[in-house]
Amino acid sequence: MSFFSRLFGTAPDPMEELRPLWHAVVAEARNPMWYRECGAADTVEGRFDMITNITAMAMLRLESEPDLIPASARLTELFAEDMEGQLRETGLGDPTLGKKMGKLMEAMGGRLGAYRESIPLGVDATAEVVARNANLVDGHDAKPMAARLIALNAQLAQVSREDLLAGKIAA
Repeated sequence: MSFFSRLFGTAPDPMEELRPLWHAVVAEARNPMWYRECGAADTVEGRFDMITNITAMAMLRLESEPDLIPASARLTELFAEDMEGQLRETGLGDPTLGKKMGKLMEAMGGRLGAYRESIPLGVDATAEVVARNANLVDGHDAKPMAARLIALNAQLAQVSREDLLAGKIAA
């Protein structure tokens, strides 16, 4: 989108097309099942892990269609926008915000890559990724979360592109 289009509002913001999907990702990440049944820690870090996990699943679905790859980048922008807003609400200021955002984006990218590789290999491989990257309740096995992430990935594969972009992430 050109500078003048944004300034004068002559073209729609392409990120707005992804906002319904982003809201669905956030809603899914807040689903109590992830915390009760899959062992996600109900802490700031645990909630970040779930947002990251669900965003990664949505991005993998977007990547499955070459013409939706740009949408994956816009979903990442919405993720970053939301995380920056959350950090600002906690009182984090500009001097340290950039460094913190860099770490959060690095975590997102690392998890996306790890899930991209592990999900086709099954529950054991994905459980290793979960165990390394997620804050789980003490003593909780990573396999239930891994199995549920794989199921979500399969579920998203069945969702039409129109429904996905509309935020309807259940088949």
